[in-house]
Amino acid sequence: MASVTPFLVKRPNSKNLHPISIRIIKDRKPSYIYIGQSIKLKQWDTKNRRVRKSHPDHLEINQLILSKLSLANKSLINAEIEAQDLSSKKIKNQIVSKYDNDFFKVAESYLVNIRNRKQFHQLDIEIGRIAVFREFIKNDHLHFKDLNVELLKQFEHFLLSKRNLVARTVANYMITLRTIYNLAISQNITKKELYPFGKGKFQIKFPETKKVGLNREEIKTLENLTGLTQAQEYALYAWLISFYFAGIRISDVLQLKWADFYDERLHYRMAKNNKLVSLKIPDKVSKILSKLEREEHSVYLFKELEGINLNDKKRVRTRIKTATRNFNRRLELVAEQAGIDKKMSMHIARHSFGNISGDKIPIQMLQKLYRHSSVTTTMLYQANFLRKDADEALDMVIDF
Repeated sequence: MASVTPFLVKRPNSKNLHPISIRIIKDRKPSYIYIGQSIKLKQWDTKNRRVRKSHPDHLEINQLILSKLSLANKSLINAEIEAQDLSSKKIKNQIVSKYDNDFFKVAESYLVNIRNRKQFHQLDIEIGRIAVFREFIKNDHLHFKDLNVELLKQFEHFLLSKRNLVARTVANYMITLRTIYNLAISQNITKKELYPFGKGKFQIKFPETKKVGLNREEIKTLENLTGLTQAQEYALYAWLISFYFAGIRISDVLQLKWADFYDERLHYRMAKNNKLVSLKIPDKVSKILSKLEREEHSVYLFKELEGINLNDKKRVRTRIKTATRNFNRRLELVAEQAGIDKKMSMHIARHSFGNISGDKIPIQMLQKLYRHSSVTTTMLYQANFLRKDADEALDMVIDF
């Protein structure tokens, strides 16, 4: 006798979620197939052995469970017809080889995990990268054993020559493929011996990126610029506030509230890592605050998120993405009017602070200003703007 049933693992994982598994019992010996999805305990219907409607992706996950059950039952039926003596482990291996060993099936599970974390910006990016890989493969199925070094090299060439992508973007595509492959290994879907990444195989190379920021004179020009339209001035205010607070990210700038400014300090929580930050309000920021229009019931310095529920992560991300695009378009016009030939965007405010601070500020203090978790991250970032030692060393050699 054999049985195949879905069940929820009682022990939660590191994220306090419970993995969903298919349990196969044959001759009293169990084997387990983890479907790659984890949910909260209250989202599992114990009686019907399915995900409750309270989970946003219950339809997709329940369909995945049914697919696994169907494959397991077919393996049992075929074994009985052919009088095969299959153990629960062999049945599991048959299911894995027929279903899970498809790269794009694991990719679907990977995307669902991102969606469950409500990381919608990353979700859009990863969906696009997987779609491009599928276009390259020209097939909806790819066995992991076929995702080898040669195929990765061909895909890299495709991205560089056909898609005309820069090396850094190509590296990001390869990271997506590697992440999905690692997910397959962690779920025992494919073997470590087949892993095509790493030393002696396909190595993902990260090219040095050139970070260009504005200098002091260029920022002074922006501070004294006149003749801008109201929309251009509005975008410039957002850029300057970002710069004055050591390069606050645009997502944080747009979420700054009037109530965050008190006791001559700015108090806010970073969207990226949820850290609390408190910074002195520079006089230059106070002048901008006095110029910004504040309506009677307005909450935010900048109006883009007014009336939006911040718990609706997808809508918030869409609004921020649209606002960033609009600000960057206006900033390009501002730079043109200011006679600045560098590409100007909201993110350049962060690079500009790094460029001007150079080696004038201790690295530990810069770490605090940048809100980096590790001083190593600060050192790597600031290395883009430290030129004094190299310049002096060059002069010492050629100045004769």
